[in-house]
Amino acid sequence: MKSKAVFLDRDGVINHDHAYVHAIEEFEFIDGVFEACKYFSDEGFKIVVVTNQSGIGRGYYDETQFQKLSDWMCQQFSSHGINISGVYFCPHHPKKALPQYLLDCDCRKPKPGMILQAIEEHNIDPEQSIMVGDKVSDMQAAEAAGVTTKILVCSGQVLSDEDKSHADLVCGSLAEVPEKLV
Repeated sequence: MKSKAVFLDRDGVINHDHAYVHAIEEFEFIDGVFEACKYFSDEGFKIVVVTNQSGIGRGYYDETQFQKLSDWMCQQFSSHGINISGVYFCPHHPKKALPQYLLDCDCRKPKPGMILQAIEEHNIDPEQSIMVGDKVSDMQAAEAAGVTTKILVCSGQVLSDEDKSHADLVCGSLAEVPEKLV
């Protein structure tokens, strides 16, 4: 039997986006994230993080620093009774990156590679799943992967009507999502 999942973008959905966040002391959880994820976890959803991390490709930080922060973030969720099933990241950028990361890949959102990898590795049914992101590229990646429910959170972003048209639901933050879905 296939699982259902909530796919979460990281910067702007889980934490405040301060541009290229890569250190624990820079990581600031958005209010209500743990409560919302606990709700989804209790409802039987796997929690999966899918995040573009071009800061790695640009040389601002490395994969080891990213992994250390991801491990810490997952521990914070665990301390709230929430299991993060996976953290998928894309270090590439098609134009602005160090040579080894200069790539027009299939994993960088709006392409669906990270979501498709998680679907395969965790036996996830995309038709029962939800994507929560703060950019149109998150919605486009979800659509390309067959994720049925696409939720755009503002989280300080200014979104146009065109941006919002790519989502099934628009919320102020992840904290609002459970109540709007009920």
